[in-house]
Amino acid sequence: MSPPRILLCGDVLGRLNQLFKRVQSVNKSAGPFDAVLCVGQFFPDSSELLDEFMNYVEGRSEIPIPTYFIGDYGVGAAKVLLAASKNSANQGFKMDGFKVTDNLFWLKGSGNFTLHGLSVAYLSGRQSSEGQQFGTYSQDDVDALRALAEEPGIVDFYHIAGSKGVFYAREPYSNVDAVHVTRFLGLAPVGNKEKQKFIHALSPTPAATMSAADISMKTPNTTLSPYTFLDQGSHSKEAAKRPSDSVSDSQYWRYDVSQKRQKHGGGDGDKMCFKFIYSGSCPRGEKCNFRHDTDAREQCLRGVCLDFIIKGKCEKGPECSYKHSLQNDDSQRTHRSENASANRSKECWFCLSSPSVESHLIVSVGEYYYCALPKGPLVEDHVLVIPVEHVPNTISTSPECEKELGRFQNSLMMYYKNQGKEAVFFEWLSKRGTHANLQAVPIPTSKAAAVQDIFNLAAEKLGFKFLATKSSKSSDGRRSLRAQFDRNCSFFYVELPEGTVLSHLIEENERFPAQFGREGAMVLAGLLNIADKADWRNCMLGKEEETKMVEDFKKRFEAFDPNQ
Repeated sequence: MSPPRILLCGDVLGRLNQLFKRVQSVNKSAGPFDAVLCVGQFFPDSSELLDEFMNYVEGRSEIPIPTYFIGDYGVGAAKVLLAASKNSANQGFKMDGFKVTDNLFWLKGSGNFTLHGLSVAYLSGRQSSEGQQFGTYSQDDVDALRALAEEPGIVDFYHIAGSKGVFYAREPYSNVDAVHVTRFLGLAPVGNKEKQKFIHALSPTPAATMSAADISMKTPNTTLSPYTFLDQGSHSKEAAKRPSDSVSDSQYWRYDVSQKRQKHGGGDGDKMCFKFIYSGSCPRGEKCNFRHDTDAREQCLRGVCLDFIIKGKCEKGPECSYKHSLQNDDSQRTHRSENASANRSKECWFCLSSPSVESHLIVSVGEYYYCALPKGPLVEDHVLVIPVEHVPNTISTSPECEKELGRFQNSLMMYYKNQGKEAVFFEWLSKRGTHANLQAVPIPTSKAAAVQDIFNLAAEKLGFKFLATKSSKSSDGRRSLRAQFDRNCSFFYVELPEGTVLSHLIEENERFPAQFGREGAMVLAGLLNIADKADWRNCMLGKEEETKMVEDFKKRFEAFDPNQ
């Protein structure tokens, strides 16, 4: 099978007529090509080109081959991309591109996907700390991309850039911690007056199909990595700085590490290795340029928010169920053990004794579990079943707890059935341990048969497969989950209406999006054609509206409530 043929393009700036005229010409003379990857600004610089641009977006003009873009800023960007975000076809995590129109795909934020056998990594937009919805990337996007890059395998397409107004093809360079070489390519804008090259054709063999000998081959003009010199320069500059100066560093590995911390990485700067904190290991070992901070890793294991550890703050608000303060060290363990339960309850959004708990959302309280309506419900009657005690999951609890959970689940299923609906339950179990919550979402009976297929499709797009277990009784399905569950691994499962349980155990080094814990809501949002509600922030109500919502639910649920 011949290698895929890919076209790379610089800043389009809305000049789609000129771009696709050139694409068709190249395709005719040297094609056929499989796709176009566009870097730099994709949208127009001025409103003069907006009509031309919208002709393609709205289907009046044809896009000849699949085109992917990352420069999600410019005139008209917000309107076009907001519409794409709400499209039900774009539900779930779309690392392979949000479909804007036929043959046009927006690569949002950061990610890694496979295109005709080629591994493609990307970072979309421009750097900003403002948290804008479109046109910028956040530190979280950089964090996610760097973590993906640390996983096994070679990325085929990554080091391609635009926005500098010139064409530049650097000599290939060797990598410090990998045997393959990398080529950097800078592309000029479409239709630039200097007539610099804005489109470039490649036909690379996917690294996944190459032999080790082929991967390690170097051409005579291969240079050392340019980042070797940059790192040396930055280290010498940082040596002359005060320690506090490093706080403003915008690199991915950033954290002001005090001298008392234990450091096992080979780096000598004040930046901390995200990979080590998150997983407890780093493939670079002693060669890593960043600190392997065991104290920070311990904080992560104690349930402290990763954003809080790395950035010193977390902007997720009530959606984040991790701790937002550093936990006591070993010298205070005795004192901590006496007060751990009280402190944990104060910090947790779901502990009933916490000042942060949204008590007005609670609809039923049992001995071991309580039910509450979520902030920003996906649909009417979306319910959370939450342990009263601060436990990390609903699978490894006592038999008494399991029996009460079963009663809540049965009551919700009967309540939904009375409305012509079926129940879907799902839970994300993090190995870092948070306060568990089992989500219950009602779906129309007419759509129940499609649930398994749509979850499997979402998993396939993310590169994994669910384990499916069919049981005649819910208790049997949960018994099988307990057999699969490993406390040292994260775990995700879905209980489907007809008794099938879909589950996936995340291995230590598996590439798995941590955000998939919220994917259940996103998958169901797509099924129910309410993709804009996948993010709970889009569904938030005022406290008065929430209180009325709870009262209305209590009245409807009263006849089914096991605690009445």
